[in-house]
Amino acid sequence: MSIDVRPAQDFDRFLATDQLVWFGEETDSDAEHVRLGLPEDQRFAADLPDGPTDTHSGVYGVRPMEMSLPGGRVVPIAGLTWVGVHPDCRRRGVLTAMMTDHLARTHDAGLAVSALHASEAAIYGRYGYGNAVLTLQVELGRGTTFTAPHLEDDAARTTTHLVTMSGPGVTERMRACQLGSAPDHPGTIVGSPDYFSLMALEAPEQLRDKERRRVLLARRDGRDVGFVGLRREHKWSKARPSGTVTVGTLCGDPAARLALARRVVDLDLMGTTRLENLGVDDPVLDWVGGPRGTGSLETWDSTWVRLVDLAHAWSLRTYEDDCDVVVELADRFAPWNAGRWRLACSGGTGTATRTDSPADLSLDVDVLGAGYLGRGIGSRLRAGLVQEHRPGAYAELARAMRTLVAPEPSIGF
Repeated sequence: MSIDVRPAQDFDRFLATDQLVWFGEETDSDAEHVRLGLPEDQRFAADLPDGPTDTHSGVYGVRPMEMSLPGGRVVPIAGLTWVGVHPDCRRRGVLTAMMTDHLARTHDAGLAVSALHASEAAIYGRYGYGNAVLTLQVELGRGTTFTAPHLEDDAARTTTHLVTMSGPGVTERMRACQLGSAPDHPGTIVGSPDYFSLMALEAPEQLRDKERRRVLLARRDGRDVGFVGLRREHKWSKARPSGTVTVGTLCGDPAARLALARRVVDLDLMGTTRLENLGVDDPVLDWVGGPRGTGSLETWDSTWVRLVDLAHAWSLRTYEDDCDVVVELADRFAPWNAGRWRLACSGGTGTATRTDSPADLSLDVDVLGAGYLGRGIGSRLRAGLVQEHRPGAYAELARAMRTLVAPEPSIGF
């Protein structure tokens, strides 16, 4: 059956499809969220010949974003988002048609990488996305002690300032901080100025009893060196204040993060600090003496990465070790990637070239996406997700791709 996938021309129809698929409360600000969240030329719709006429059979969108890679390079990527299929059109190939369209458009645009946050973890692996980053949600008690003796001097020179996220110039300062720190934290994804404005957009009906989003800005030597977003929630238990402050991504150098962490665990009337987006190797865990120094710790998937152009993507990042392996790559939805490649790394630089040499490994493209930002992928061989034809070849590849520190989680998009 033919499925028509094209740029969305009818804004109201696109919005109606989004509201149906995600079935949240419809508010007056929904249209503004679409306008700020997705550039007009990055909204796409899919229609079945016998599909609904007041909505689309499916929709998706792309946010123009930048991502930092191992080695410090910050590159443009396609941030896939707003993906949804009409409930009456499921199991008819709509999602597959949209994903195929997205990968072709991304490739034609010259972008090497697509990335997303998965609403359901089982969906996107079959389209070649690999779970490249894990994130931790950590709860800390009021007044938690952080021990970092070699950061104390810089932390003492760092001041923190509480502002409202929607205040004049705040999101611009946030974005500048994130761009400045991104090269030192591979996996950081930086949205456009409109995306940061979207984070600060809070209509009255969405707030109700909630506090407006606040931001703690960290400054040192007269300049911004970090930030964190937060929101407090009142609660009293047995006549004692026991509120919760929910904290987003800590951004900045280690001393800035230390100063921000100390501030968020010492806010008045709060009993619990919930840090929602820490990397697996975030220093917070070391500062509190390890995982059992937390009140609780949960792990989630963060960024999923899809290598749209293998040769281009492979050359963009640096590598921790040398390797020289021939890979038989399966890629059903980006056939220009499929086939036999020599993946080589020497002195930190990588090249991917076509070859007729015998394959050392057979694997799917999602394996390379999972390891692209430096997360360890060595277990894939033991799990039976990689076939090794030359003993030791996969260990060689996995060691080269892995970074000293696990990649940074990204703000949900």
